[in-house]
Amino acid sequence: MGITSALVLFAVIWFMTFLIVIPIRLQTQGDVGKVVPGTHAGSPETHNLKKKAWITTAVSAVLWAIIAGIILSGTITIRDLDWFNRMSEPAVSRGTDG
Repeated sequence: MGITSALVLFAVIWFMTFLIVIPIRLQTQGDVGKVVPGTHAGSPETHNLKKKAWITTAVSAVLWAIIAGIILSGTITIRDLDWFNRMSEPAVSRGTDG
């Protein structure tokens, strides 16, 4: 895995985790009972985005380390995901054993 692949993997994990973390403990204006005129009752009153971004970064780093470790160790390869047998057999390298 190259550096670009590692960064893209981290970014995908980070954004997927962030979308899961955002609604946790969210207080809406309707929940608090103070709806600002011109806004929806479901608009956030307090969102704590900075704290949620740090939590997301910590969780994403752990998930990335696990997934990158699996990819780099070769435990799961792209051939393991070929359920319809569309990939050709891997090329066998011929050594110069003599």
